[in-house]
Amino acid sequence: MSIFCLIVLTKVYESFTHPLSYLLVCGTLSLPYLLYPFFTSSPYASKAILYLTIYSFIGNYFYTHYFYTILKAQYTFIGVRFNNVPIGMYFATVFYFTSYHAFSNCVLRFFDVSYEEGRMKKILFGCVVFTLSYFTAFMESFSISSFPYYNFSDRSMVYTLGSLFYGIYFLFSFPMFYYFDKDVDKKNGRRVTVWETVVESCGCGMLILIGLDFVRVLVVKVPFVMEL
Repeated sequence: MSIFCLIVLTKVYESFTHPLSYLLVCGTLSLPYLLYPFFTSSPYASKAILYLTIYSFIGNYFYTHYFYTILKAQYTFIGVRFNNVPIGMYFATVFYFTSYHAFSNCVLRFFDVSYEEGRMKKILFGCVVFTLSYFTAFMESFSISSFPYYNFSDRSMVYTLGSLFYGIYFLFSFPMFYYFDKDVDKKNGRRVTVWETVVESCGCGMLILIGLDFVRVLVVKVPFVMEL
């Protein structure tokens, strides 16, 4: 993420004139995450990366079109695309989302183990999830604001409505990712399998998709378009 931010701040991206430039840069930056499971014996690490990689794909393939539709967003740089989303962004999302969820797990674990079970803990936990979700969405929107090739019709709306809209991603994914590999059978201490990891990631993706579409239908009230 730091390297990506430096690219934006120093405007090195102006030299990315080849259609494969963003794919190569973002693909390279995502390699440490994608290859890490092959160099560790931790079953959790492998499943966590798988979970977030699937989630990142779903987010780009489907959710990006909600930003196109509702916030009138558009990528204007030259790049190879899949379903009208630059493939480089699929890879960029991997290292962004992995970082976000590693941090959120630390925060949520702190509150989870620091307080006794009860209604107030659940309320506090929910407030923390909401705050983390909005903060993460806002900071990403703010940090890439100087990147001229991701345009919005109304940038001020992106920081307010857009951050809340983007925050729906994390409102579901932060707690679901935190709990996905907890003991599912306390008696036997069984952990989730690889297949269960795939199913849970897809389930999280569907919940977010429903949340985004409810906002589109009930609040914004605009037709949804997924252009090739």
